[in-house]
Amino acid sequence: QVQLVESGGGLVQAGGSLRLSCAASGSIFSINAMAWYRQVPGKERELVATITLSSGRTNYADSVKGRFTISRDNAKNTVYLQINSLKPEDTAVYYCNADSGSWYWWGEGTLVTVSS
Repeated sequence: QVQLVESGGGLVQAGGSLRLSCAASGSIFSINAMAWYRQVPGKERELVATITLSSGRTNYADSVKGRFTISRDNAKNTVYLQINSLKPEDTAVYYCNADSGSWYWWGEGTLVTVSS
């Protein structure tokens, strides 16, 4: 079992920045990759960025390339999402995901609200 706790969300003006954190605990040895998703009410959850924990390889949704950066600190069992040049359309609940290849886990999410 893996537990994920997100933090760092909040209210920010357009053009601002935030850094989201996702702290993992439990059977973290089983995790191969972690990711950030976001969801707006009434819409499907959208994949934002992924990172492979062993290699650090990253992938991003086209909509966030150049503005979002996913990183990890394996010593702290934490994954980060740096969000720059925030836009009102980035407003969403951001969820952390951990994938073992055979199972996955979700955090409870952290709300990011961007005002125009």
